[in-house]
Amino acid sequence: MADRFRLMLAQLNPTVGDLNGNAAQARDAWKAGKAAGADLVALPEMSITGYQTQDLVMKPAFINDAVATIEKLAADCADGPVLAVGGPFPDGTKLHNSYYVLQGGKVAAVTHKYFLPNFNVFDEVRLFSRDALQGPVNINGVRVGMPICEDAWYPDVVEAMAETGAEILVIPNGSPYFREKFDFRLNKMVARVVEAGLPLAYLNMTGGQDDQVFDGGSFVLNPGGELAVQMPVLEDAMTLVEFERTDTGWRAIPGEVHVHPDAMEQDYNVMVTGLRDYCRKTGFGKVLLGLSGGIDSAIVATIAADALGPENVRCVMLPSEYTSEASLDDARAVAENLGCRYDFVPIAEGRQAITSTLAPLFEGTEPDLTEENIQSRLRGLLLMALSNKFGEMLLTTGNKSEVAVGYATIYGDMAGGYNPIKDMYKTRVFDCCRWRNANHRPWMKAPEGEVIPARVISKPPSAELRPDQKDSDSLPDYPVLDAILQILVDEDGSIEDCMAAGFDRVDAKKVEHLLYISEYKRFQSAPGPRLSPRAFWLDRRYPIVNRWREQS
Repeated sequence: MADRFRLMLAQLNPTVGDLNGNAAQARDAWKAGKAAGADLVALPEMSITGYQTQDLVMKPAFINDAVATIEKLAADCADGPVLAVGGPFPDGTKLHNSYYVLQGGKVAAVTHKYFLPNFNVFDEVRLFSRDALQGPVNINGVRVGMPICEDAWYPDVVEAMAETGAEILVIPNGSPYFREKFDFRLNKMVARVVEAGLPLAYLNMTGGQDDQVFDGGSFVLNPGGELAVQMPVLEDAMTLVEFERTDTGWRAIPGEVHVHPDAMEQDYNVMVTGLRDYCRKTGFGKVLLGLSGGIDSAIVATIAADALGPENVRCVMLPSEYTSEASLDDARAVAENLGCRYDFVPIAEGRQAITSTLAPLFEGTEPDLTEENIQSRLRGLLLMALSNKFGEMLLTTGNKSEVAVGYATIYGDMAGGYNPIKDMYKTRVFDCCRWRNANHRPWMKAPEGEVIPARVISKPPSAELRPDQKDSDSLPDYPVLDAILQILVDEDGSIEDCMAAGFDRVDAKKVEHLLYISEYKRFQSAPGPRLSPRAFWLDRRYPIVNRWREQS
């Protein structure tokens, strides 16, 4: 009977659809585990296909390729430790989200996910089938239970595995980030080890996939809930965990416990990681953005420089007659502080040409929002021309407050492929800029220090599309707007809830109205990294046509 069990946890970053690349990643982890004397090398949920695959997993050809990739991986890893990887498992007319145990050159066992999440960003009920509750897998004489992700959030699956002889629990996950989620995960897993009396290894993947960023932070708990090992967040890592048999059962020998950074640093790292991986996985090496001299474009430029390196970021100032000297100076200062390329492209001549072209049709009308939006759309046209010519992905720069109420021009400043701050409210953008000026980390590729001038942070926000324009002319002040949006969007609250929190009914109704009528803009907006449990897109899905309004 074995008295020691060595588990290699491989907290890695797969790419959706890159079956060969993901298998190579698994093979490298297996080799590292073999060199370290591991009994089992474990990778996260759906590690062969990447996660989330969404409807890609419904294509029979994709399923066949994934299964063939897993079978080849088993043959390649025959002589050494057991390898466990996540992937789809076809079962007649059913399809399972499964965890494959590869041993001796073949698939030795498969565990199927039982609880299929169907909330927030997850649609697994329409993609997969559940199977009967299963027991543990025998690995070198040790019975290892392998509940998959959601299966460990409820007692049933763990209880069934414990009752059928599990001695150690290994839980592969594809759990995407939202702010302060780690404590929620930890509390759930502590409940499982207390109930089952078994040690537990929680293994999460890393990396960005579209709007989601998987933040790692894998950990190991001993019976009673004691934290034995904690891996870093937002970082690929492998760690060898040793378990020993004691008179009271198996226990993990305490190892390194990484201290996780605070919520602001994690948010910033998620935005950097999301952009970096979106570019890497879609094939873009360079990005560009319109740099206005305002706070939103300044933080997006900084995120881009930190993610890709300043040499891969083009900042473009596109001034009109309404652009202030302060904005011109501030935009140049941000680009120079970061070390990014800075281009100056005035729009006055192009705007005049468009105005002249439309003049016969607009005769007899007064200038209004139409003329303001022409400026924004002309900037979008010019930026997209640069994107096409030089193969640089255009970034948009609207914060969550603007995205919520439609304070952006569709086909204008909303044009682009990715928005790093899409899920960050304006008031938090201010805090984020101050944080970045005061902090620098090894994973940041841009210079340290005050890269965003203090004046950019302190001056009143303005779109500068007409003389003396301020955002507060059209919207409640951002602290008020963001607090109302927090109630209406993040908490699914009501107008009455806004009033109970001390906000004016007129302001709350205005924000509600803008929120609903802007749905069509969000439907066409660029993706961006999810920072909260109620990010726009998969977390909050509303109809574009919607005549309902709260009557209170």
